[in-house]
Amino acid sequence: MEAAKVCGRVHSVQSLGAVDGPGMRSVVFLQGCPLRCAYCHNPDTWEFSEGTRTEAGEVFSRLLRFAPYWKRGGGVTVSGGEPLSQPEFVKALFSMLHERGIHTALDTSGAGDLLAAREVLKETDLVLADVKFLSEGEYKSFCHGSFEKTKAFLSLTAELGIPLWIRHVAVPGLTANEAYLRAVKEFAGSLPNLERLEFLPFHNMCVEKYERLGIPFPLAGTEPMEAAEWQALLEKI
Repeated sequence: MEAAKVCGRVHSVQSLGAVDGPGMRSVVFLQGCPLRCAYCHNPDTWEFSEGTRTEAGEVFSRLLRFAPYWKRGGGVTVSGGEPLSQPEFVKALFSMLHERGIHTALDTSGAGDLLAAREVLKETDLVLADVKFLSEGEYKSFCHGSFEKTKAFLSLTAELGIPLWIRHVAVPGLTANEAYLRAVKEFAGSLPNLERLEFLPFHNMCVEKYERLGIPFPLAGTEPMEAAEWQALLEKI
């Protein structure tokens, strides 16, 4: 099928942002995710039946309006939801962007089929991977997912030589402590294609989304760290 005609379910498009890869970037949020992470700030992207069914060519045309802002090292990031749940759509969109010489980044948990992911990575310039926890038990308890699957995906990025940024959300009472963050740093450092490791502080600004959707927030009662406390923790790592 022609790349432009490949359909996917899109949640939304953010015209410009500066935290989803290098430079100024446009971000495409896809609909649907197999995980249920306790700290997810986009529960409105979970359901696969929602979002807008859209052709890759339509999204591509919409994105090109923002191209002048990408000139200084920017590009397009596809996020979600989980983009690897729609691999054909992501590959199609990325291939069209590459034809124009536009940098592509994939923001993913790695929760997808490895064979399909390999095809997506052929058109991917940078992977932004969210490493949520460091054990299978924690992944099952707090994400309904698999750490082994994430590790297999990260190994694939290394095999293919795709530049990798790892991000970890530090959750008070779970992972926001010196020992855990050091362990994340050690794990990330074992990956030969790692370019950057980012620790992100937990926040609960998503609570209103959960309330609107009628979904209990799994970490209700967990308070974000104070800025000074967070900075002091980072300085120990």
